[in-house]
Amino acid sequence: MHNNGKDAAAAEPRTPTQAVDRALSMLVLLAQRGPAGVTELARELGVHKSTASRLMTALEKFRFVEQTGSRGKFQLGFGIVRLAGATAAQLDIARESRPICVRLAAELHGTVSLSVLESGGATTVVQEPSTERNWIGLRMPLHATASGKVLLASFGFAELEEVLRTPLQRFTPRTVTSRGTLMADLNRVRDRGWAAASGEFEHDLHSVAVPVRGPGGRLAGVLTASADGAHLRTADFPDVARVLTRAAEEIQDRLRRLAGP
Repeated sequence: MHNNGKDAAAAEPRTPTQAVDRALSMLVLLAQRGPAGVTELARELGVHKSTASRLMTALEKFRFVEQTGSRGKFQLGFGIVRLAGATAAQLDIARESRPICVRLAAELHGTVSLSVLESGGATTVVQEPSTERNWIGLRMPLHATASGKVLLASFGFAELEEVLRTPLQRFTPRTVTSRGTLMADLNRVRDRGWAAASGEFEHDLHSVAVPVRGPGGRLAGVLTASADGAHLRTADFPDVARVLTRAAEEIQDRLRRLAGP
């Protein structure tokens, strides 16, 4: 019994990374083989049954797996479908917005990007043209960027309170770090339908952003035009916002046609 205990302990995940690796391996096995029991999965992965059981419980909590009608059997759950749907939606909006971003970049003589909300930041999924200042895949702070402010303005009270629980990071002398000032700024975003940032994230980087809505009116992404202060003056913001709004409506029409009736 004593030796078996040592064997079981040795099979336990020693690091969070090892636990994640094993949990993901379980999902892959279920995708390849279909419904399976904990004992079968533990044997396949070379872990103790108790380890497999705990990992399965964690996966079940987030609906990545669910029990089948067969006693003790598990299969992939709806949580996987939800993640796949979110990924597909991001791929759709990136594909449909790219040609419009190319056109706008030439028209506005600046950089045009499409961002989505991801992990508490505005993540750029399209940028035209490609420049040395490459934002693709980068997560921008919500309070210091025009795209982030559009996203924040769409948050409900509880979501906004969660963001504002921690101090707002200062990136430049113009970064808004006051809760009251930010809330007033977000009210203006809601009233006029667009956001702007002037040197708040990077020195001499001005940007204007508008929401892009998907089927059903939900916020699907944010369309942004950026340039230095010499090419995008604060006096130009309303005109640029109008151009972006028309382009956002074009992207929205593309997404609606893609979704079908």
